[in-house]
Amino acid sequence: MSGSILVVYATRSGSTREVAEAIGAAFRDSGIGVDCQPARNSRTLAGYRMVVLGAPLYMFHWHRDALAFLSRYRQALEKLPVAVFAFGPFHDAEKEWHDARAQLDRELAKVPWFAPVAREVFGGKFDPTQLRFPMSFIPALKKMSASDIRNWDAIRAWANDLAGKR
Repeated sequence: MSGSILVVYATRSGSTREVAEAIGAAFRDSGIGVDCQPARNSRTLAGYRMVVLGAPLYMFHWHRDALAFLSRYRQALEKLPVAVFAFGPFHDAEKEWHDARAQLDRELAKVPWFAPVAREVFGGKFDPTQLRFPMSFIPALKKMSASDIRNWDAIRAWANDLAGKR
């Protein structure tokens, strides 16, 4: 199949960009052309054979740039395979994983026309020194310890699995 893959992401502090770039690198390593860009900067889906959309889950919602991307490109996305990834847990606790997966399912249910070919939740990164308004005014968040439970092997394996299917 001709065309390349578009990896788009929404991010607040850059963590999702880092993962999107790792997914793009895995595609390139498989010999697949890929473009990686912020969802809000995307201008067209013409010429792409697949889209991968990633965004963090914040305060019970998927990042608004991801949802806006789905809305903006609905007609094109209905004709393309789309995979999604999200970040949720900051700690490797089963309840956090379960809650993050359920949260992503609830967010995607708000877009009933959308049927991703793959979806995954990865562990996230949290740095209380990077909090911005309004989160910077939530005392409990400021007291949390920094964490990074992104599993780079799992991220690459997910991308390689997608590459093998496309």
